[in-house]
Amino acid sequence: MAAVSLSVSTVKPLGDRVFVKVSASEEKTAGGLYLPDTAKEKPQVGEVVAVGEGKIKDDGARMPMDVKVGDKVLYSKYAGTDIKLGTDEYVLLSEKDILAVVS
Repeated sequence: MAAVSLSVSTVKPLGDRVFVKVSASEEKTAGGLYLPDTAKEKPQVGEVVAVGEGKIKDDGARMPMDVKVGDKVLYSKYAGTDIKLGTDEYVLLSEKDILAVVS
């Protein structure tokens, strides 16, 4: 999956898409050892920044989204499109790729 770099001020997801700000990955192990960049795993947790209006059902009505702006979510490891805005990293996901809301 390729990362996309954008220079825009706002992003509005369409349909059942969710725009998530990726949480920082762990810098060191439980034992106190610092991890090099090559050993860090891709984070799977982030905060919802924007949501689409929902998927359109067969009868033309929209299904409401299960997540809202501000929710902290756990998503599939290889899901979505990685996006870089300035120094921040985001991922644009389909709602079905979100596994859980965490607190």
